[in-house]
Amino acid sequence: MNIPQFVLASASPARRRLLQTVGIEPIVSPSDFDESQIQVTEPAQLVQILAQHKAETVVPQFPSALIMGCDSVLAIDGKIHGKPADAEEAIARWQMMRGNVGDLYTGHVLIDNTQNQTLVKCQVTRVYFAEISDRTIQAYVATGEPLKCAGAFALEGFGSLFIEKIAGCHSNVIGLSLPLLRQMLEELGYSVTDFWQKS
Repeated sequence: MNIPQFVLASASPARRRLLQTVGIEPIVSPSDFDESQIQVTEPAQLVQILAQHKAETVVPQFPSALIMGCDSVLAIDGKIHGKPADAEEAIARWQMMRGNVGDLYTGHVLIDNTQNQTLVKCQVTRVYFAEISDRTIQAYVATGEPLKCAGAFALEGFGSLFIEKIAGCHSNVIGLSLPLLRQMLEELGYSVTDFWQKS
């Protein structure tokens, strides 16, 4: 079996780093898909639809590649939260999240052009937020990090200080579930190790 190029249809540096950590050097091709077109209120459904649109947007550029699309949202009490629009929203979000529990949903899509197959999956991880002060929230938001992330925190950054624990896949919270990726590749007939040699 010929091993196709691995394309990541995402501008997320965190997702790229996760892949590099496990020996996959992806071709990065951000989709620039307009997410506002999709009006869905069920988190698992939303992230899977968005991930698929992102992957499909870059398909024409890579006719014989394996294309991965991902999208993440945080849901608290069933309400979906994406990236905060500004610092004010990030502060309000953290005031609501502190001492609370949320579910981080990441949609994963693999489009294998060489086999004309598409896999769509969702991974959910429960996140327990620390009880932190307004002063700490303001200092954290001032770093700019929460404005770049679904859920207003980065587990691989300063945000790790304010997460008490997680239940489920750790890398899913960063933006891509590595165990789920391994399973999806196997479902398509590949081994994740096949992509270690690709550059």
